Amino acid sequence: MEIILKERDNKGFAMAREENKRAGMMTYSIAGTNHIIIDHTEVEPEFKGKSVGKQMLYKIVEMAREKNIKITPICPFANSMFKKLTDIQDVLKQ
Repeated sequence: MEIILKERDNKGFAMAREENKRAGMMTYSIAGTNHIIIDHTEVEPEFKGKSVGKQMLYKIVEMAREKNIKITPICPFANSMFKKLTDIQDVLKQ
């Protein structure tokens, strides 16, 4: 599984691809120089249950750590993952 991160203007996304097929996408808004808001996650039906959403989230968290960015997860999936996974809560905006 390959996870690609891209940003343009005030938006960004993580796209998961496997064998040239889109597996899922997680989008975020850039709310400032050190703050992003994860607003949507979608996983293609054939990739459900393969931790695609979690892999995309971890890729965004990795980027946030490198850039010293905090994350507000308004997407229900991302929000539930932040509540469940203590190893990523260091980038959660309080």
